[in-house]
Amino acid sequence: MLRSQPSGDLVRRMAEIDKGIMGDICRETMASGHYVGDSEMFVLWKARLKDPEMQSGWVIDGFPRNLTQAEFLADKLDKYGKKVDFVFYLKVREEVSIDRLLKRGRKLQDGSLHDSEELIRERLRRYQAEEEGVLSYYRAQGVLIEINGEADINTVHQEILSHINA
Repeated sequence: MLRSQPSGDLVRRMAEIDKGIMGDICRETMASGHYVGDSEMFVLWKARLKDPEMQSGWVIDGFPRNLTQAEFLADKLDKYGKKVDFVFYLKVREEVSIDRLLKRGRKLQDGSLHDSEELIRERLRRYQAEEEGVLSYYRAQGVLIEINGEADINTVHQEILSHINA
C-alpha cells in the first residue's frame, strides 16, 4: 500500500510543532491563505524524503507546484535512487475547485476559515500561471496522466489504480 503525503499536511504540522522561524513562516503563510514558498517547501520535503516510512513508495499531493519544485524533487529522488513513476493531473474546472474548497471548510488555529473565495481564486491564479511548466516537464518524461477530476471519487480512484497496477 502506498502512503499518501499531502504537502499541506507538512506545512500544517510544521506550523503546529515548530516554535522557530520555519513554524512562524508556515503559520503566517497559512493565515494569509497563500502557498508556502519554494525554499520552505524544499526544507519540508527534504526532511520528509529522508524518513524511513517514505522509502517504499508514496503518493505526493500538492507538490510540485512549479518547475523549480519539480526539478528539486527529481534531484532529491535521484540521490535516493528513486524517480517519479506517475504524475496524475486531475483536471477540474475552476468553479468546481472553488466550490469544493469552500465546502471543505478548513479552519486555522484561531478558528477563522483558511479558504475564502477570494483567497482560493488568488491561489488558483498563481497555480495556473505555473502549472503548464510542471505539466510540460512531466509530459516530456512520459509520466503525466491526465484524469477527469470531476468524475465521482470512486471513478477517479479506480482510474488512478488502473495506471498504478498496469
